[in-house]
Amino acid sequence: MKWLRTVRARRLELTERDQDLAALAARIRSCRICRDAPRHAPPLAFEPNPVCVASSEARILISGQAPGIRVHDTGIPFNDPSGDRLRDWLGVDRSIFYDSNNFAIVPMGFCFPGYDALGSDLPPRRECRETWHDALFALMPQVELILAIGQYAQAYHLGSRRLSGMTRTVSNWREYFYQGDRPAILPLPHPSWRNSGWLKKNPWFAQDVLPVLRQTVQNLIS
Repeated sequence: MKWLRTVRARRLELTERDQDLAALAARIRSCRICRDAPRHAPPLAFEPNPVCVASSEARILISGQAPGIRVHDTGIPFNDPSGDRLRDWLGVDRSIFYDSNNFAIVPMGFCFPGYDALGSDLPPRRECRETWHDALFALMPQVELILAIGQYAQAYHLGSRRLSGMTRTVSNWREYFYQGDRPAILPLPHPSWRNSGWLKKNPWFAQDVLPVLRQTVQNLIS
């Protein structure tokens, strides 16, 4: 029967994609490029610990910047105060957040990049994007919403549509979210507590963006 052949072909496609995704995720976990063969900056001064949650089921992709030191130490993405704030924005608890059927988590840099001279986190390593991201996102076509957190994720996912400055890009969120594209893209500020001042200066984010974000998340994980 035609419908049965279609179902079997679909299952075979998913099985093959799951295998490809699992193989790619394993290669990412074993990546040591930034320590052993860096292309754009000095080698990492510590053992790399790539943090990435790939998923063939999740309809929501969280694309952030790079792990901080606490995430580096634990290997758990957003396992820090920034993650607490992000989960509050999403309206989910840790059990829902860390279920890979709900969320894929793919930062623009998989390893903690270290600190600059002022003690701030360095930018995500460019080697990650150049080596892994295009192939990884191609294996997750089921994603319907990309949460682009911070300027590096917004630059990658929005390309030329990104405006100058994070505030302008986030305030323009409707132009990316309501265009009927699949996946939709929602630019967000980083949930770091260092951005608390930005949130106070921009109350429209909590008033306008967060209700839409929470409702969309509930729709996609229900």
